[in-house]
Amino acid sequence: MKAAVLHTLGDRPRYAEVPEPAPGDGQVVVDVTACPLTNLDRVLAAGTHFASPSALPAVCGSLAAGRLPGGARVLFRSPDGAMAERALTRPELCTPIPDGVDDDAAAAIQNPGVSTWAALEWRARMRPGEHVLVLGATGVAGQIAVQLARHLGAGRVVGAGRNPRVLAALPGMGADATIRVDQRDEALGAAFRAEADTAGFDVVIDFLWGRPTEVLLGALGRADMELRSLRTRLVQVGAMAGGQVTLSAEVLRSSGVEICGFGTGNAPPPAELARLRDGVLALLAGGILGIGLHRVPLAEVAEVWNADERGVRTVLIP
Repeated sequence: MKAAVLHTLGDRPRYAEVPEPAPGDGQVVVDVTACPLTNLDRVLAAGTHFASPSALPAVCGSLAAGRLPGGARVLFRSPDGAMAERALTRPELCTPIPDGVDDDAAAAIQNPGVSTWAALEWRARMRPGEHVLVLGATGVAGQIAVQLARHLGAGRVVGAGRNPRVLAALPGMGADATIRVDQRDEALGAAFRAEADTAGFDVVIDFLWGRPTEVLLGALGRADMELRSLRTRLVQVGAMAGGQVTLSAEVLRSSGVEICGFGTGNAPPPAELARLRDGVLALLAGGILGIGLHRVPLAEVAEVWNADERGVRTVLIP
């Protein structure tokens, strides 16, 4: 069978022939119908993640949609690689796909949907009526964050990002205002202050870090920012704009900003993740959540591996 096979860390996987999967005790073979290409997949293949494969060659991907031997449609995880025509999994690693939801959309939305919902609810403790700023709102997860914040009852949602096409679409997803982050620092800081106004931001979901976050923190820490909101819970989720920020101690003392991270080291317990996953799929089935897709044949995996997705999620179709 064919699969996306990584031969060297730091290189792109290639479409290549591999042996058919042989199930062991408690395992089943799934016919794969859709496999999302995620940032985690890229980092693992680059060799910069603690879980990067140590034995090569290796089949890439860990999450996909497919059909069980009896025909049931499921989302599943495969420790042996999911970017293939067929993959191994266990029944306990499978989740039914609701009627009315396409396999490719279900596969694409699970990771960004669950992680974003957990960041809002589990880490930020967002409450109805609060004001939410999404940094990196034009990315796949950022767009979902805007939609979920609105669904969870945010009183005001502001989306900040770079892609003008997606920024223009954010109001239709629930954003009350948008900010372009690719402007000069002074103008960007002024835009943050204008949208914060006197109420401030109760919650910031940050997919960017780097310079945009520095500018935001500097804006919130200015002496002339008299905010009614004394607490701004900034949840650091991604670092698309850089892995470092320069943070003045004065900002933390003068702004009421509280910074925490969200990732594999502080994720909710499995039962909570399962609840969020089921919730994401239900919202997708109900048309409340949506995700832009770029469907690509698995045979073209090398060509699209490093492509700029520009606000849509690439889904590989075997």
